Amino acid sequence: MTSTVTAAVVSKNFGTYQDAAVRDPVIITKNGRPRTVLIAYEDYMRLTKRDRRVELTSSLSDNDLAAIEASEMGDGLDHLNSELTGKHAAD
Repeated sequence: MTSTVTAAVVSKNFGTYQDAAVRDPVIITKNGRPRTVLIAYEDYMRLTKRDRRVELTSSLSDNDLAAIEASEMGDGLDHLNSELTGKHAAD
């Protein structure tokens, strides 16, 4: 179960909340508002793998855009089309 605690409490009991964060995220507040989250390293690594690099299409050449438009999805990757349409496979 995710817990919410103040920064002062975490500071005084860091080891306890560090252990708790391995099981569930710990939301840390400052001035009554959520400010940071303490999470397990494995969760952090999982989340960072989902980061995506974004570039403006205006920075691509006409040849690059034409190649993208002509590209086709490889076999077995049809499930990725849901990301393009904004619909989830379970919908």
